[in-house]
Amino acid sequence: MAQGKNINLFLMDGEASGRIKCTLANWTGIAYKIPRTMLDKAREIDYLEQTGVYFLFGATEVRGDPAVYVGQAGIRKNGRGILCRLDEHRRDSEMDYWTEAVAFTTSNNSFGPTEISYLENRFCNIAKAAKRYFVKNGNDPSPGNITEEKESELEEFIAYAKLVMGALGYKVFEPLIERKSEIEVVGKTDEQPLLFFKSQKAEASGKRTSEGFVVMAGSTISLTTTRTCPENVLKFREKYAEKVDGQGNLTENLLFPSPSTAAGFVGGSSLSGNVMWKDEFGKTLKEIEATE
Repeated sequence: MAQGKNINLFLMDGEASGRIKCTLANWTGIAYKIPRTMLDKAREIDYLEQTGVYFLFGATEVRGDPAVYVGQAGIRKNGRGILCRLDEHRRDSEMDYWTEAVAFTTSNNSFGPTEISYLENRFCNIAKAAKRYFVKNGNDPSPGNITEEKESELEEFIAYAKLVMGALGYKVFEPLIERKSEIEVVGKTDEQPLLFFKSQKAEASGKRTSEGFVVMAGSTISLTTTRTCPENVLKFREKYAEKVDGQGNLTENLLFPSPSTAAGFVGGSSLSGNVMWKDEFGKTLKEIEATE
């Protein structure tokens, strides 16, 4: 069983929409969440003068999908580190998409060029693999050359940083569904059963999560919709159009707010998710929930 963690969130401006400092018990790392509009107030934070890595969060210009840029910051000749890079991004007209920054450094200023290069590379690739956000980095950052001992140390830092990032409200590192073993793929994941949808035009698999209902990659949806297809389902069809190939196969896991919306998306009609989604034994979601 996973151990509990003690995360400390300090609301520096006395409100959740302001600057937030985040620390974790028995961890030398320090994280700051800073709205773009409050960068000037962040100049009083000494830790942001140090070396570290940072994330710029916002939305894509056309579709409005969540977007992130991952960067590193070394200490400049002017003695400024992370905050200097954030200021540069704020002045860059091509980087006007972001609204909040999250920066990671350490209480003992222990990061050098090798460490931040490795962290930037790993964070960027973890974010890409999770497929939650559009990662705006053009090229993969260089991981640099580190020893096995240093890699182990930095991987521990990454594990804590992932927890902190989630606590700050960003699931940039968390895939919609964790696949830890073949047993979970064909059976249950996180104690939630794998569910199936079958009709003449569609065949899909999915599962309930704490965020809603996920239809899994490889599912095949109906390429046509009925006149009674709900408007919200049509909007999801438009939103996820680029994630469905010409044969109706999903290329990624897709999240929906409810089993019925997911069923409607798959079947192209107004459908009850409690009836259409069934486990491997043919028991409906409604029957499953009745026994929980």
